[in-house]
Amino acid sequence: MGKFETDEEILEFAIFRENEAHNFFLALAGRVKDPQIRQLFEDLAAEELEHKTKLELEIMKTGRTVSTEQTPPRPASEYIISDVSSELDIDYKDVLLLGMEKEEASFRTYVNLIPSVHNEQSREVLLALAQEEVKHKIRFETEYNMMLKNT
Repeated sequence: MGKFETDEEILEFAIFRENEAHNFFLALAGRVKDPQIRQLFEDLAAEELEHKTKLELEIMKTGRTVSTEQTPPRPASEYIISDVSSELDIDYKDVLLLGMEKEEASFRTYVNLIPSVHNEQSREVLLALAQEEVKHKIRFETEYNMMLKNT
């Protein structure tokens, strides 16, 4: 994460990160065997799009238009390290651990961006998204702990 000159650059970076997370979860969803885990990844991808929309609205509040042009998603092989043609044999425990890791990274990204934002409303949006990410992480941790108790 580099140095940003403007609040808009920060918001655009956050939008890029949310888009990457969306593509990552979709890539995973397309590669897992278990339909329930696939649905979980698809749900996570949808949540990332909701975050992206919130950030885009924040840019629009400044009077700027948000480009509808998106960079095409990278091939799944760039998100997942393994043979592209194979399905991933990932179990629920691995999904929960991955979810915790991704949500922690997203939380830290937002927390690190907040001090650089000058606009109070933009700062509040980033803070709200950081709070959402930590709630997601707690949801994964709770599931993980319940799973450990039941094994």
